Amino acid sequence: MKKKRLRNIDYFYEIFNSPVGILYLIFYGNKLTEIRFDKPSNMPLKSSSKNTLQRELREYFDNGLDIFSQELHFTTGTEFDRKVWLTLKEVPFGETRTYKWLAERIGNPNASRAVGQSLSRNPIPIVLPCHRIIESDGSIGGFSAGIAIKRRLLDMEYYIKLSKKQG
Repeated sequence: MKKKRLRNIDYFYEIFNSPVGILYLIFYGNKLTEIRFDKPSNMPLKSSSKNTLQRELREYFDNGLDIFSQELHFTTGTEFDRKVWLTLKEVPFGETRTYKWLAERIGNPNASRAVGQSLSRNPIPIVLPCHRIIESDGSIGGFSAGIAIKRRLLDMEYYIKLSKKQG
């Protein structure tokens, strides 16, 4: 079966102003392919604040929405990568897990380093919450957009979850 080639003209991006900076939401048709922290080039901007993902991201940042309904489309990554990325959905909002936990969860307990490499290639951070994965010793580990943003996302989730418990 021949794989359909994706045309660049079918891609567009939207801008979402978040508490961690501007997010560039990249779509292929109505499917999300990437969330970037840097502006894409050679791709048209489409202005929309009415789509489901924009509403869900606002709800995530304001109130701790944990399940996104946006349909995803991976244009990169191996089968291993995709397995790692999709397993991130199992990490609850406001909680963390380790690279080792994730490796065990995908059935490959000796693959902690490979999991870390896969997470560095996660094309859809926040929706696929790679920021919730930390080192076994409790240190924060890496994040493709930088440690400061990872720490900010973790702190934000912690305080939203805490306020829900107290409220």
